[in-house]
Amino acid sequence: MRVIRYLLSNPMSLFGLLLLLTFVLIAVFAPVLAPPQEFQLSPYDTPRAGFWATPQPPSDLALFGTTQGQYDIYYAVIWGTRTAFKIGLGVVAISVLIGMTVGALAAFYGGILDEILMRIADVFMAVPFLIAALVLTAILGKGIVPIMIALTTFGWMGYARVVRSEILRIREMDYVNAARSYGASDLRLIVLHILPNAFFPVLVLATMATGSMVLSASALSFLGVGTEEGYADWGQFIAYSRNWIVGQADNPFQYWYTLAFPGAAIFLFVLAWNLVGDALRDVLDPRHQA
Repeated sequence: MRVIRYLLSNPMSLFGLLLLLTFVLIAVFAPVLAPPQEFQLSPYDTPRAGFWATPQPPSDLALFGTTQGQYDIYYAVIWGTRTAFKIGLGVVAISVLIGMTVGALAAFYGGILDEILMRIADVFMAVPFLIAALVLTAILGKGIVPIMIALTTFGWMGYARVVRSEILRIREMDYVNAARSYGASDLRLIVLHILPNAFFPVLVLATMATGSMVLSASALSFLGVGTEEGYADWGQFIAYSRNWIVGQADNPFQYWYTLAFPGAAIFLFVLAWNLVGDALRDVLDPRHQA
């Protein structure tokens, strides 16, 4: 309740929550806001208004205009919200699970196991994140699943280190020693007594990382190794705007809509998660409060 009261009383966190709620509603009601057409094999396949190379400005038929190849920007922004939640929440959830497992085993048992697991984490952390994800996605091929695999493969180490540092502090506390003296197994100690008390720093990190993962996935799509052609993905549609960012000499903003709408969607989505994450850090981290 203290966390909820803080989130609702802080103007910035409240703004972040409202933004996040807006995206949730857009994702839930995407079939109503942008109904798929009968000929589409998947609702994530963005419909086209033709095959002209030049983008068309916003109109009654295409509220946000169209890209090169005449993909409907409005449809892509709406359904791209679902894509963003799939990637952001999916990658972070799997990364947290892997990271907490590795960090808990390393901290609880220590010794050679701790050395091995942490050196493995160091090897993964030594590789530049986006470059590593780019190479792995290029190997696996285009699609949401390859993107999630690539981002998860190089995104779990931070959680492992945070959990390890927390458990090194928690494992010697009196309540843990009391549970151990009553004969609690290692699994019971880790799952019921240690991890719940080490979870809050991970929650803050995961909240702020959700937006970052969507930003990284958009970068992969922009570089051409992300989602398939025409898939409702914000990064993909920013890639379509690269040749039209600057219009003609007498009208440099002629094709502003090709970049503005998908760019604004990414910006606001990442901003929402960062604002909520900052607020959670303020209320859950006593060192930050001090």
